[in-house]
Amino acid sequence: MTREFTCIVCPNGCDIKTEIKVGQDGKHEICSIDGALCARGEVYVKQELTDPRRSIATSVLVKGGVLPLASVRLTNSIPKDRILDAVTEIKRCSLTAPVFSGTVIIKNILGYNSDVIVTKEVPASEK
Repeated sequence: MTREFTCIVCPNGCDIKTEIKVGQDGKHEICSIDGALCARGEVYVKQELTDPRRSIATSVLVKGGVLPLASVRLTNSIPKDRILDAVTEIKRCSLTAPVFSGTVIIKNILGYNSDVIVTKEVPASEK
């Protein structure tokens, strides 16, 4: 069976064709990988077939700030099928201004060795 992937690891966005077969144990066995311009593309395809992961960026509410939201992101990728759970957990948070970039707002989200950190500073409103 042939599967096609668009690599998301680097800006090249390689279109990678992979020949795979499913073994008797139900796991994917890679027969060939074609189209990756760098070694990271092969690593990406292997991970997509065994343990797809993603990193996310979103925002949280800020009380008393010059902006209503602060952007946040994960420090490490988490399993793709847990993204909605992570977003639900993040949306439960709110911050009070001032908010500083790099602040960890959730440590070890969902137990996946990934923290949620602030990426946008939000000063306090002068009101």
